[in-house]
Amino acid sequence: MTQGTPVAPAEGGSFGVPLLRAVEVVRDFPGLRALDGVSLEVASGEIVALVGHNGSGKSTLVKILAGVDTADAGRVELAELGGTTTELHVIHQDLGLVSELTAVENLKLAPDADRPRLAPNRRAREREHTRALISRFGDPFDVNVPISRLTPAQRSIIAIARALDGWKHERNILILDEPTEALHASEVDILFEAVRRTATAGAGVVFISHRLDEVLDLADRVVVLRNGSKVADLPTADVDHEALVTHVTGSQVHHRPDVARTRGVDEVALEIVGLTGPQVHGFDLTLRHGEIVGLAGVVGSGRETVPSLVFGAVSAAAESFRLVGRDYLSRSPRASVRRGMAFVAGDRATLGAVPAMNARENMTLPDLRPVTGRFGALRRRAERTAAGDLARRYDVRPPAPEQRFAQFSGGNQQKIVFAKWLRNEPRVLVLEEPTQGVDIGAKQFIYSEIDAAAERGMAVLVCSSDAKELVRLCDRVAVMRNGVVATELAGDRLTETALVVEGYGLASPSNSRGEEPRHVQ
Repeated sequence: MTQGTPVAPAEGGSFGVPLLRAVEVVRDFPGLRALDGVSLEVASGEIVALVGHNGSGKSTLVKILAGVDTADAGRVELAELGGTTTELHVIHQDLGLVSELTAVENLKLAPDADRPRLAPNRRAREREHTRALISRFGDPFDVNVPISRLTPAQRSIIAIARALDGWKHERNILILDEPTEALHASEVDILFEAVRRTATAGAGVVFISHRLDEVLDLADRVVVLRNGSKVADLPTADVDHEALVTHVTGSQVHHRPDVARTRGVDEVALEIVGLTGPQVHGFDLTLRHGEIVGLAGVVGSGRETVPSLVFGAVSAAAESFRLVGRDYLSRSPRASVRRGMAFVAGDRATLGAVPAMNARENMTLPDLRPVTGRFGALRRRAERTAAGDLARRYDVRPPAPEQRFAQFSGGNQQKIVFAKWLRNEPRVLVLEEPTQGVDIGAKQFIYSEIDAAAERGMAVLVCSSDAKELVRLCDRVAVMRNGVVATELAGDRLTETALVVEGYGLASPSNSRGEEPRHVQ
């Protein structure tokens, strides 16, 4: 860490005391200035959000704050309070926990040499110590089971508790890097309550997220980085979602015109009656060319499994299944691709791409015919040309088709996946969580590509847990409950609030035997 003069503590009280100050930090890499004079201050009791698209400098700044990397210019200062230097702890997205161990055992792995040492045979005291730590963040839970059996929110609380274990005082810095990526909405609320309690106790919190609604809900202040520079530092009370998107992307938000709501034509691209499979008990859908139809529902509603059932990745029965005017009852991924269907899976690392392959190989994998010669021999030059054109067309950064897929950021990985499926202009495009784990810049790019695909006549099915995303993209949205479509929302009825209310069945109570199926026209 580039250490300068310690931050001078403010007089009177422990809240509002500057704990961390980064001043004009510069970091250069060959051919790139990753940070260009970035300053950041975090005070005791404050939650500061750090946002920006991939490549904006967030990760580089955190590495410098944590001492993993060194700044080329500028300085980082940590407060001296009561003769003790403020500590800085980073909790990464993967949490760094051992899933086979219990909460007690994971806390014992904490590297802090100054934490209280308990004798190995004092298991009761260790359990009591662990329960006391996690109870600071809400209701206690079982600390004696492997944490793989706990909820994602509970595992996040264990990671926070482990970071705080052994603090000499509460006025330290906690950095949370994309902590909500694997959490559902109810679990996010639990985590946020834990974070707020940490700040209320006197810590300064840096919250890194690409989910701007969460930023506005949790943080007191938001700092925006773009292309290595700080472009905004504002109280969250003074900024809304649209203004924050503008700061992050550097351009105004463009909403799809209302006329697009009736863009679809009468020609049916996909017609399904009585689709039945895991968690789905008679799903009906009609999807027309040029139309974007959304699929919503809470976890367990069946919404998560429909994309795989439609594409043929998971076996399912159907009373009737017609794709582009032809019966298609016996489905498989290979046959779906040949018939003009594409599927962007939510888990791109295992289902959407081959991480060990490079971008070129991934982008051409679904259909090698355009880049093969006689007797099926691969024409390398043609493949490189095609991949290079796709990388530029889809704004993949860096535009390096020979780079391994796993080495790209999440947003650029998703652009590669979209490029590989849209390359051959499918008739039906099935999307599962299309912007999951991507930054706001990549999200806006993907939205524009989905809009453009529909304008070209593609039929698009968007399965998403993001209500704002569904309202932004879709002409109409089918809401699933208990394995069937419970209702459909369109026009003025298609709002985020309505999606949440209908998803939980708050508008009309359901009976124990499930919902009455609806056919989505």
